[in-house]
Amino acid sequence: MGVLEGLDRFEGRSSLKTWIFSILTNKAKTRGVRERRCIPVSSLVADEGDHDEPTVDPSRFQSSGHWQDYWSAYPETWDENTPEKRLLGQEGAALLGQAIEALPPRLKQIIVMRDVEGLESQEVCAILSVSEANQRVLLHRARARVRQALEDYMGRTKRK
Repeated sequence: MGVLEGLDRFEGRSSLKTWIFSILTNKAKTRGVRERRCIPVSSLVADEGDHDEPTVDPSRFQSSGHWQDYWSAYPETWDENTPEKRLLGQEGAALLGQAIEALPPRLKQIIVMRDVEGLESQEVCAILSVSEANQRVLLHRARARVRQALEDYMGRTKRK
């Protein structure tokens, strides 16, 4: 928008590309200064049981060497008893419900609205009065916790 609004003031003393990049740089600097002064409310109020813990257990990643911060183990191979077949059963559905119910209220709201009810991201943001970025973070945390519960279940049942 800045380019379109200022096009009549472009004097041609530099290339159009340079002029557009200077507008972009100035807008970014202005926004950075403005946003640095604001603290999102969501960062002041922690969800129950949510104390900036890592989403995925750090022990699941390589801690040193060339592959540091990469996954430490490949996914297990699936035989005829695929996760889809196991989760389609009533036991898997019940486990999924329990995992969602065990989430803190805010995370449960987000995952139910997005993944169960199928609402769009913008709708959830409007309903819960959260920013797009905050909604993505909360949804990621909720999905990670549910995924961990399912992985724990799959690991236990596979060993039986």
